[in-house]
Amino acid sequence: MKEVKDYVRSIPDFPEKGIIFRDITTVLQDAEGLKLAIDSMVDELKGIDFDVVVGTESRGFIFGVPIAYTLGKAFVPCRKKGKLPCETVTAEYDLEYGSAAIELHSDSIQRGQRVVIVDDLIATGGTVEACVNLVEQLGGEVVKIVFLMELAGLEGRKRLEKYDVASVITYEGK
Repeated sequence: MKEVKDYVRSIPDFPEKGIIFRDITTVLQDAEGLKLAIDSMVDELKGIDFDVVVGTESRGFIFGVPIAYTLGKAFVPCRKKGKLPCETVTAEYDLEYGSAAIELHSDSIQRGQRVVIVDDLIATGGTVEACVNLVEQLGGEVVKIVFLMELAGLEGRKRLEKYDVASVITYEGK
């Protein structure tokens, strides 16, 4: 039986020499690979009591919505700044060359709700750390963070060390 890792395409020297880009489009375009990825992420949530799934733009939406649907939970999109139409809360975070900002609707998380955050990849952890801050600002409690893939060499997990973090696939490098 194939593992999720078997569906990920590895592209050497992209976007620059020495980097191996882990491409999930090959997971998504294969029905068995997509089902295995979603099922594997759902398995990481066994025994976790939660109310809502928050997915970060944009690949967190790809995995977060079917996870929420499968488990009968609500889904909340965490979007890039300026993409949500109502009142929002905003968190800025640093990128390798600059900064970015993400937002949640101010009414998307209710005080006391137990939240699972989903994304495709943890690299440096900055995006999800910003998302955690927004959830907590709105009064939610992050009870689990689930990634399809982790680039352990970038040590993003350190930024999230006080949270329960799981990755279906872990790559030791960057």
